[in-house]
Amino acid sequence: MWVAKIMYKHDCILGNRCRKFKVNLQSVAFSVFKEQGRFITSSMHYMSGKKNDMDRFVKDLALDKNVIRLERKEDVFLLLEKADSKAVKFFTPKIIFIKPVLVTSDGYETWEIASWEKEQVSKFVGNVKKEFKNSKLMKFHNVKIDNVYFPRLMPNLSARQKQAIELAIQEGYYKIPRKIDLRKLAEIMGVALATYEQHLRVAEEKLIPNLLSYS
Repeated sequence: MWVAKIMYKHDCILGNRCRKFKVNLQSVAFSVFKEQGRFITSSMHYMSGKKNDMDRFVKDLALDKNVIRLERKEDVFLLLEKADSKAVKFFTPKIIFIKPVLVTSDGYETWEIASWEKEQVSKFVGNVKKEFKNSKLMKFHNVKIDNVYFPRLMPNLSARQKQAIELAIQEGYYKIPRKIDLRKLAEIMGVALATYEQHLRVAEEKLIPNLLSYS
């Protein structure tokens, strides 16, 4: 299977606000169609960041003239929007998304797509690069099936477990070498070291088997 990873930035109602409010998104597009010359996209988005920043993000997004419908439950929101140009418009039935689209707090979107046909991936990448000048192809190669990520539903994390794991990721705890230790993470979160360790371990216990498809 041919896989490509492409990163780009453009004038987007989501990317602009991710940059403004320091929020990150994991996004999945459900459908896209053209109506009266504009692209209509239905999508789901999982937010990470500080609660106040996420609240301001959604409140500001709801006021955007391009938003048709918006429904939120905690850290997830469903969006129906209209736009003059969207990368998802280049999607074809021969293209699959092997990871959620990432929209980071610097405003960049990262897409990973795949197809059995190399020319389908090449065409998608070429269209995105032509449409959005601020883009970069990160990888484009043929991989075996065991290298393809199959997304699953996120496990049910408590608010504190979610906060603990997101903080660890954001502060570089999982980088090599580590950028921070557990004691400092506990201080940032405002809890005792033992409490933080417990939240993080439970979150990892839920997340890691889920990622690896173990029961």
